[in-house]
Amino acid sequence: MTLDADLKALATGKNFAALTTLAADGQPRTHIMWIDSDEDHLVFNTEVHRAKFRDLERDPRVTITVFNVDNPYQFVEARGTATATITGPDAKAHIDSLASKYMGVDTYPGEIESERVIVQMTPTKVHKNGY
Repeated sequence: MTLDADLKALATGKNFAALTTLAADGQPRTHIMWIDSDEDHLVFNTEVHRAKFRDLERDPRVTITVFNVDNPYQFVEARGTATATITGPDAKAHIDSLASKYMGVDTYPGEIESERVIVQMTPTKVHKNGY
């Protein structure tokens, strides 16, 4: 299924996303983060030791809301499942490309504590506001 055009436009722009996962006790946990997309998925980058990744390994259901930085009342919410992960050099290259997009630098400046991982999320339901 091709990604919704408005969602893809927001995800490929310099907009932030709110990622909501489910913690081990069932409570929702929300993370503000950088976002990206390919033709079929929302894509984000994290590290394998972080709570958001551990949550997704246990329960792949996720909601991602991408806000328009110029008009936060315009956003697209996607509910779905984390369906694939990519590690290794591709994940490192991806975080560098996100750092370029969001910070204007060539290399991600943060310390990498474990292994970088790209997570692909397949939306099953989309809600739009302001479109």
